[in-house]
Amino acid sequence: MNDHAVTLTNAERVRVAANHRPRDAATMMILDRSAAKPRILMGKRHAGHKFMPGKYVFPGGRLDPGDRRMAATGALAQICEDRLLKRTVRPSIGKARALALAAIRETFEETGLLFGSADYGTPETPPAGSWAEFAAFGVYPDLSAVSYVARAITPPRRPKRFDTRFFTVDASAVAKRIENVVGPDSELVDLVWVDFDEAKELDLPTITKVIIQEVEARIAGGFAPWLPVPFYWEKNGAFVREEL
Repeated sequence: MNDHAVTLTNAERVRVAANHRPRDAATMMILDRSAAKPRILMGKRHAGHKFMPGKYVFPGGRLDPGDRRMAATGALAQICEDRLLKRTVRPSIGKARALALAAIRETFEETGLLFGSADYGTPETPPAGSWAEFAAFGVYPDLSAVSYVARAITPPRRPKRFDTRFFTVDASAVAKRIENVVGPDSELVDLVWVDFDEAKELDLPTITKVIIQEVEARIAGGFAPWLPVPFYWEKNGAFVREEL
């Protein structure tokens, strides 16, 4: 192959990166509000990752086709569903539901925590892969346990871009815990429970720190369901904060 045909200038790389359409993704902030100071669960990404190596993040990842087909118990709160449909290309209740399920699935994959209910037996015909593994533990994911609290789109000019919806779930909603999921060769090499002040001292992506501050303020406001959901995106090189 002609080398010249595959060599891009820096300017061309910027143009290509700017045109990457962000992929739908979901992430989960796990809250422990059993003590006077609320705590959140943070995971440290493997240093070998190309995307945010070594950073502390919430468990999460991109939407998978199986997230639309997984059976669940409970339902998203109507206000969460409505806000998930806003400012979305081809909005649908199925997609809103799938995004919340993606956050539950990614949390299971990366931490071994299954958020849901073990009261209804084993889900039938789960999608192959992680959902089949989840179902094998006799747990249905519970959509009523999660809240939609923020959205952010990775700015243009980045090699990987995500349109990420941030959810929260209370630690008390865990149905099962699988050991030895986190380790030196895993996607997350460490998990830590930290209060909000401690979390902000970790090595965080900028948007993660912003969302931590948003949820801290949400808790201070009583975590009322009608509180606005912030939406961060970039316009003309500057971050814009909207409210959904």
